[in-house]
Amino acid sequence: MSELVRDVRAALADRGEPVSKLGYFCAPFRPASGPLSDHVIKTYRGGRDPELLEQLARRHEQYVNCLTQAGVRVPHTRFVLINEAGFLRPVIVQKALPEATLLRPMLMQADTASAIALLDRAAGSIADFWQAVAQRPERIGYHPSIRNFAMDADGPVFFDTFPPLIGYSRADMGRLLLRFSESGLIRGVGSVFPERIRAIQDEWYSPAGTIVGLIGSAVRLRPDDRDALLDWGRGFAESRLKTALRDEVIAELARPPRLPAAWTTMRRVLGLEGRPNV
Repeated sequence: MSELVRDVRAALADRGEPVSKLGYFCAPFRPASGPLSDHVIKTYRGGRDPELLEQLARRHEQYVNCLTQAGVRVPHTRFVLINEAGFLRPVIVQKALPEATLLRPMLMQADTASAIALLDRAAGSIADFWQAVAQRPERIGYHPSIRNFAMDADGPVFFDTFPPLIGYSRADMGRLLLRFSESGLIRGVGSVFPERIRAIQDEWYSPAGTIVGLIGSAVRLRPDDRDALLDWGRGFAESRLKTALRDEVIAELARPPRLPAAWTTMRRVLGLEGRPNV
């Protein structure tokens, strides 16, 4: 047994309160003591389908490498499969980030100018990511929502690496969204209406969708600053984005962006909180 697996087992046996209840897939927690007390642990639905789970582990490693090669800063992150008598449980162990650096509370506390400055750095990093992966042959996605970012002196830090958005077709990713959802209700609905689940991922694979999604989240978080945020978003698109992407983002910002219906439905069903998923 590797040292990491042993430490994860000990942490799972004595897990504390979750640090977030937002996650579609899991409720991350931080051990109160032990060698992983400075880490966040994310556990996912296990099973007896080793081929799928071992592929998932490989794809996760590929995705973290893809993110870092594209210039995205990711906390030190490891993926392990815990074998429990043939039942494999996927676990992500990630270096914890200081709460003071989480982007969502930073945006809530900032004045308007400071909030826009934070968003500008985040949006710039999203645009840089898409430019960096534009020539890669795999199907690659990104979920850079406000709740998945931290911000320190060196810029944005992204910490949501599950599911690994690399190499999966739309249909395969739709199946993963069902397979790893913690909600039996979601899995039941998805088996009857699979397109409703598949649609959740579409924004993650759209460069314009990820940028507009960030802006829309900021508008919902700071409704009194709506006009200033939309003006900034349109200015960002004009100055930082290339032709087709620029035009798509500006068109989407003609009115305040709204969450995709598929995702708002899932949030209501799951009772998810609008908090950082870390």
